Amino acid sequence: MKEQFDLIRQTRARFIDLVSGLSIEELNEIPKGMSNNIAWNFGHIITAQQGLCNGLSGVEADVPGELTASFKKGTRPESFISQETIDELKEYAMSCIDELERGLAENVFVQYKPYTTSYGYALNNIEDAVRFVMVHDALHLGYAMAIRRNLSKK
Repeated sequence: MKEQFDLIRQTRARFIDLVSGLSIEELNEIPKGMSNNIAWNFGHIITAQQGLCNGLSGVEADVPGELTASFKKGTRPESFISQETIDELKEYAMSCIDELERGLAENVFVQYKPYTTSYGYALNNIEDAVRFVMVHDALHLGYAMAIRRNLSKK
């Protein structure tokens, strides 16, 4: 799975670069016709990975529950996402992948509750989940890039 982890890390590094190049106001802006902002998409990739990998394996999450609740599937930004939260997410973006890879090597994810994603892709084990995280991260990076193109020019 080295290639999958390499691609996930590369996608997350690009996302961190995108986030780092924008003001906190730009990260929080929801352009007309869109339902989320760049900050939410960034937080969502981290918390989704935690749910799909740790949660469905019964392994304790690496991210605090209050952070996870703000970015889980079906949510949208309810309030301004602070720079402090963005900085926290930047740290978790890579550390969670490191922990996932370490846990995989140490056979921490022995149990897995099968789950079918909204894509219709069946996750039957942790390897399926890692492959899906790779696609999911890239999808939300693409959303964030589209949002950036639609930010108001102030």
